[in-house]
Amino acid sequence: MIGKRHAIEILLAWSLLFPSLAIARDQGALAAPQVGVGAQYDTTHVYVAPEDVDKFVASFISTFGGQSTKQVVATVTPTPSSTTSQLLQTPVGTVSLFGFKTSIPYPFGAERTGYLVTDLDQAIDAARDAGADVLVAAFPDPIGRDAVIQWPGGVNMQLYWHTTKPSYAAFETIPENRVYVSPDRADAFTRSFLRFSHGKIVSDDQHAAGVEIGRAKDTFRRIRIESIFGKMTVFVTDGHLPYPYGRELTGYEVKDLQGTLTKAKASGATVLVEPYTSDGRLEAMVQFPGGYIAEIHAAVPK
Repeated sequence: MIGKRHAIEILLAWSLLFPSLAIARDQGALAAPQVGVGAQYDTTHVYVAPEDVDKFVASFISTFGGQSTKQVVATVTPTPSSTTSQLLQTPVGTVSLFGFKTSIPYPFGAERTGYLVTDLDQAIDAARDAGADVLVAAFPDPIGRDAVIQWPGGVNMQLYWHTTKPSYAAFETIPENRVYVSPDRADAFTRSFLRFSHGKIVSDDQHAAGVEIGRAKDTFRRIRIESIFGKMTVFVTDGHLPYPYGRELTGYEVKDLQGTLTKAKASGATVLVEPYTSDGRLEAMVQFPGGYIAEIHAAVPK
């Protein structure tokens, strides 16, 4: 029989060799309340200059389809400010679009996504318990309440709760939240987010192809996560990233990449990285009017 001390040593060795197993074990042992609603209620936050708002809307909708809600002018921060605000809803992802008419109060503009939750106070507590910092305490907005949190590794997100419960159709394809963190904080970030989201690690590739971060001769660690909040890919890098890698917030999955890129270019967007193949995907990088950068990909036929 294996002695207790020897068994502990074996478990420790496995944790060091396979960090994703240790992360998953911690996540399962320390599960938080489920506060998520669904991927179709989560948005990418996009900030553009007021004069670029209409050009961005036209290009984004022309590229992916869908529609925009009516544009309003509102205060969406706890301190005085003014911005245009609208929701762009497409079959492959949703954007919360802001065109600030005033200076943008800190730390707004640095949060990458907004997640709708069932109960804001419970979600804040769950995020704290999972290791997040609360950068902006709960505050009211015109349609509900919000807070801004930061995960280990410096990843900022906004949490929402709506006074009137929304009802949105499910996406045709679920967008991918693309997060870049350092090797020092990758496990802490992953462990915290899994605990909060009740998510699972789909893959943890220690030697992903460097072409995915603009470094074709290198490899890096890539972690893919799925949860009620949707898909997430964690890029663990040394920060030596050629432009525009690291600037994109979201990856959008489409059926026809070349057709989508044709629509994007015709509507005023620029292809920054031409299509390449990696990990069963055909991928490209696009910049829309106003400066928003997105990854767009399609599955390579098997």
